[in-house]
Amino acid sequence: MSSGFLQAQGAAQGSRPVGGAVCKGLEQSSELSAGGGGGGPSGPFPKWAPMLRVLTSTLRFPRPWKPLETRGCSSNPGAAGREIQVCALAGPNQGIAEILMNRPSARNALGNVFVSQLLEALAQLREDRQVRVLIFRSGVKGVFCAGADLKEREQMSEAEVGLFVQRLRGLMTEIAFPAPTIAAMDGFALGGGLELALACDLRVAASSAVMGLIETTRGLLPGAGGTQRLPRCLGVALAKELIFTGRRLSGAQAQALGLVNHAVAQNEEGNAAYHRARALAQEILPQAPIAVRLSKVAIDRGIEVDIASGMAIEGICYAQNIPTRDRLEGMAAFREKRLPRFVGE
Repeated sequence: MSSGFLQAQGAAQGSRPVGGAVCKGLEQSSELSAGGGGGGPSGPFPKWAPMLRVLTSTLRFPRPWKPLETRGCSSNPGAAGREIQVCALAGPNQGIAEILMNRPSARNALGNVFVSQLLEALAQLREDRQVRVLIFRSGVKGVFCAGADLKEREQMSEAEVGLFVQRLRGLMTEIAFPAPTIAAMDGFALGGGLELALACDLRVAASSAVMGLIETTRGLLPGAGGTQRLPRCLGVALAKELIFTGRRLSGAQAQALGLVNHAVAQNEEGNAAYHRARALAQEILPQAPIAVRLSKVAIDRGIEVDIASGMAIEGICYAQNIPTRDRLEGMAAFREKRLPRFVGE
């Protein structure tokens, strides 16, 4: 997880940190300075100062809060012209948001308009406090995302190609969303399409889905995070084999390798992976949202450093959760032998 998305999350004017005072105190704690000497950021471990600032921004929500303005969803024909549609589910599924990719003419290829609308949707969702899980799905049967729009790319100059690919990398960083993200892969996920799925926390695929980083078969290499996220997911040797060969995998093969969390038999409607992703989101939904977000930070930041530094990151995240109402609610529910009612505070 990059520091950029965490800093962006807390950058909104009027935002407030949850447990910020605790984390401020940690700047001078023995956890971050030698022997509890009060050195803080200026002590023997100055590297922790920027890390601390990043982590304290994790739980900042914009104020005043207003409900998510949906930009259509699969049940809204009026939004059919948009390549990216946002849907906030209601009722027992409230808290689950969906990004529907709907560019059938180009098999959801990553073109300029598609990328712009996806960035817009992510910015909109980032401001919504009620989003607890975000699902990426396709409105085009048989396709998740076909990757780069090579027809559009062919018309670009070399300089324009470089800038656009850099923009794609930024997009994938934005997909590293504060709340858990799930890619529902009901069809082809090739090149940039698989890179998009790799940027999500969890991946669910139809057994018959086809995926791969196939850029080397087109005279290219993965440029939107694939060379970094695939080895972190599968290990260096296997990632090299898949990228060097441009090999395509079925959903079942991907599950066997650990590339996807679940593979399910496709149904007649062609949306079996979406239904499994939604069931997975429903499992996450009742859990304490602040604890879930902080767990994500601890894992994503901790996996990039040595175990001792990772344990310190976990400690910082845990400290942010201590003053929350949800922690007290969890203990009260346990004591009273009832289900907890977490509110995200």
